[in-house]
Amino acid sequence: QLNMAKKKEAFLKEFREGPLQFKPTYKFDLYSDVYDTSEKKRKPAWTDRILWKIKNLSEVASKEGEFPEEENLISVTLNNYVSHMSYGISDHKPVTGTFTLEMKPLVSEPLVTLNPEGEWSAEHDVLIRYSAVPEFPSSAWDWIGLFQVTFRHVNDYVTYAWVEDDEISSNKDSKQVYMSASEIPKTGGEFLLCYYSNNLQSIVGISEPFQV
Repeated sequence: QLNMAKKKEAFLKEFREGPLQFKPTYKFDLYSDVYDTSEKKRKPAWTDRILWKIKNLSEVASKEGEFPEEENLISVTLNNYVSHMSYGISDHKPVTGTFTLEMKPLVSEPLVTLNPEGEWSAEHDVLIRYSAVPEFPSSAWDWIGLFQVTFRHVNDYVTYAWVEDDEISSNKDSKQVYMSASEIPKTGGEFLLCYYSNNLQSIVGISEPFQV
């Protein structure tokens, strides 16, 4: 029935589904693995399904009079598509799918390039050198944060330096700021630097990982 609908209904045609390699998930007697034993004795069916679709960016862009050079900025891979027959609180068995999403960057080069200078430790103040592309809209409220490589949010910084208040040198190609030794983790580990832009409200540059 779903496959027939996908052929007829325009809004369903671009939706995709993984292979159905599990038993029908409906209809079960409650708290059991037994298909419907009521008077209706419904036939087992695959009523619980997961479909996905990647938005067609060319359709969106055409409304604004622009067409992107690369249409597929996101790729989706289905890792598994399974039912969970051990659950019995409903006449349906739950179905889950796990996916891998790959998001291609919207810009080919970072707006800011960051480099830690010298050896980093908690025994002395440390230096950061950075450079920005000419059109980058910098702000006095921009800052550079020190993050563990496993960070998941912009607020996960260990410490940070203001790009203006903590600046110690500047030329047409790059600028240099310092971070206080008192804030550097004594336990060490693998870290990276991130440049946060107040105007863009996002991280616009990330260094290569390095050891402290």
